[in-house]
Amino acid sequence: MRMTKLPSGEAVPALGQGTWYMGDLPARRAAEVAALRAGMDLGMTLIDTAEMYGDGAAERLVGEAIAGRRDSAFIVSKVLPHHATRRGTVAACEASLKRLATDRIDLYLLHWRGGVPLEDTLSGFAELQRAGKIRHWGVSNFDVDDMRELNAVAGGAAVAANQVLYNLTRRGIEFDLLPQCAAEGVPLMAYSPIEQGRLLRDPTLATIAGRHQVTPAAIALAWVLRQPGMIAIPKASSEAHVRDNRAALDIQLNEDDLAALDRAFAPPRSKQPLEMI
Repeated sequence: MRMTKLPSGEAVPALGQGTWYMGDLPARRAAEVAALRAGMDLGMTLIDTAEMYGDGAAERLVGEAIAGRRDSAFIVSKVLPHHATRRGTVAACEASLKRLATDRIDLYLLHWRGGVPLEDTLSGFAELQRAGKIRHWGVSNFDVDDMRELNAVAGGAAVAANQVLYNLTRRGIEFDLLPQCAAEGVPLMAYSPIEQGRLLRDPTLATIAGRHQVTPAAIALAWVLRQPGMIAIPKASSEAHVRDNRAALDIQLNEDDLAALDRAFAPPRSKQPLEMI
């Protein structure tokens, strides 16, 4: 498994597993739990979830998947902005811990910017760290100005990661946010790296996938993971899909591949608003 280092020096898998829209349907639960466990068996031990996903259903699913093997998992979850006061952050985390059936979250993120001052949220994170309930904290959907504001807050430089939307059709961060975070040693975590499956129908991806004898999803992931310090968290609801995603780590995109992808999906030439879905 390729690894990415957090600012603390701790290494985490560059390819993890997302859970957005998982845990919602009882009929799919067994297959989804099996998929998460299969991913862990393949080294994809970083699992991302959030209190927002299915109103906690995804966290409960993750808790079931990691039962008996918690120490080999790196769990990421998120607090909603309207919960992110000092006391609200602590309460939200404790509720997430209960759903996850664990005593700690490895990386706890502010899901996106809201009206609560960052100082209050960071106070909640600090309290949780002192209690051993979270190990690291980070942010999600923070743009360049948000990161600068965070760094100006006492303790803000301890941010461990920034989770943002990044894939072939959403390249805006390459202009400014990606280089800024790289310079500051803050890993980026790409959510929806396959654009929720919509990229799989692209003919350029299909052609490149054929040359490499892999799926278009694996090519899309390999393209995201070409960036140093990047973590990708694709969702996979079946074991077969998990194996397809894992294949991305064995792909070396060549100059012709990258040039073809740049022609099909133009890189940004100016500042773009940070995209979210």
